[in-house]
Amino acid sequence: MPTRRALLAGLTGGLLAAGAGPALAATPARRVLHVRPGDSVQAAVDAVDGPGRTIVVHPGTYREVVNIPADKGGLTIRGATRDPRAAVLVFDNANGTKKPDGTTYGTAGSATFTSAAPGLTVRDLTLANDWLRADHPDITGTQAVAAYVTGDRSYFENVRLQAHQDTLFVDTSALDAFDRQYFHRCHIEGDVDFVFGRATAVFDECHFRTLQRDVTFTPKGMVFAPSTARANPHGILAVRCRITSGAEDAAYKLARPWVPSYETTAWPSLVVRDSWIGPGIDAVAPYTNMRDAYPWQTMRFREYANSGPGAVISVPENRPQLTPEEAGSHTRKAYLGDWRPYERS
Repeated sequence: MPTRRALLAGLTGGLLAAGAGPALAATPARRVLHVRPGDSVQAAVDAVDGPGRTIVVHPGTYREVVNIPADKGGLTIRGATRDPRAAVLVFDNANGTKKPDGTTYGTAGSATFTSAAPGLTVRDLTLANDWLRADHPDITGTQAVAAYVTGDRSYFENVRLQAHQDTLFVDTSALDAFDRQYFHRCHIEGDVDFVFGRATAVFDECHFRTLQRDVTFTPKGMVFAPSTARANPHGILAVRCRITSGAEDAAYKLARPWVPSYETTAWPSLVVRDSWIGPGIDAVAPYTNMRDAYPWQTMRFREYANSGPGAVISVPENRPQLTPEEAGSHTRKAYLGDWRPYERS
């Protein structure tokens, strides 16, 4: 049975409640704010007074919810060390968790970390949601998000994202927006649909890890659940990544489509290319439907030049492949356009 200790295994720092206000050390003009144990990351965000500011989070485990509004554009939040395990932001709300007014948080509202800020940079941190189904058998809304991101040009470098269901919600600021997000050398783990949403999201050299689940049915979960807008030629792209598993072989699917009730015209798009797929993914039938009305075969699901036991093509119709010519349209540059964060990495 998974525990919070297991979910956050390997993380350092004592458990800290958010303080009433941070003892923030800042340079003149408050361009750099330092958050230390006993301080609040949210209070530092609230204190940001202009674009181009940086919040440095020192080693520790900060139990709080952080929300970065759209007017904090150009903000950088980074750990004080290069080890993302050293500075941990964690909370435990779920979709079905009740708020003080008696309503529930919903999926997006359950997020430990939320950002609508354009030009956001997050690096060298852990963002986690340690809510567990086993602790709350009365709650049916079991989605518990670690990070909910909507801002265009959101850049995550060397970040660990940890939860179970719906770990990372890559969304857009509006239904007619094609906001771009870039994740480089990040670690993302979960079980059900743990990378999902409608953003143009590129995952470059990332590690996806599926978790063991104490259930008898299969699949135990899915890695991706894109909900790309029909008008958007680019959805989720995973390139040069690897997918490993803590569960038994073939227990997980690579993806299923998500067509949300608020956007029934969605046409989910996912490309996984040049990546290593481990045995935890069902190689024979790596995709499944979310609802019978939207079969995965009608979606934009493609692969290209993958390797590993979970990438073996034994039933070709179950693994649509890009041609070499088509692969030229599914690159970091094609998805991100004039924004080139990979040149900073």
